[in-house]
Amino acid sequence: MNAGDRLPPLEIPVTRTLIVAGAIASRDYQDVHHDPDLARQKGSPDIFMNILTTNGLVGRYITDHFGPRAVLRRVAIRLGAPNHPGDTMVLTGTVEEVDGDTATVRVVGVNGLGTHVTGTVTVRVPA
Repeated sequence: MNAGDRLPPLEIPVTRTLIVAGAIASRDYQDVHHDPDLARQKGSPDIFMNILTTNGLVGRYITDHFGPRAVLRRVAIRLGAPNHPGDTMVLTGTVEEVDGDTATVRVVGVNGLGTHVTGTVTVRVPA
């Protein structure tokens, strides 16, 4: 693990099931995450993914790469373009800094509309 290392991209199909299941799992019952008609009434073309699902997917991306011993110490993300059903989000990452067994990774997730998520993850990878 070295500064400048690039993580391989992870493609995540954004399905209606993923969006609704993520909202339910995080106890986010806002209608824009499960009811297409109400989401459209509120100005969205369809339901969209909530931030907690995105946060979980970013964490998965990091731990899938660094392995089962990886411990997420900090996750700081910001949302941009929404994830709608039928799209694909592609996560990429770059190691920005390494301090002993801890790395800071810059993560970006893009979809067909643009950048869905940006942020940094601090991960500890014990030897």
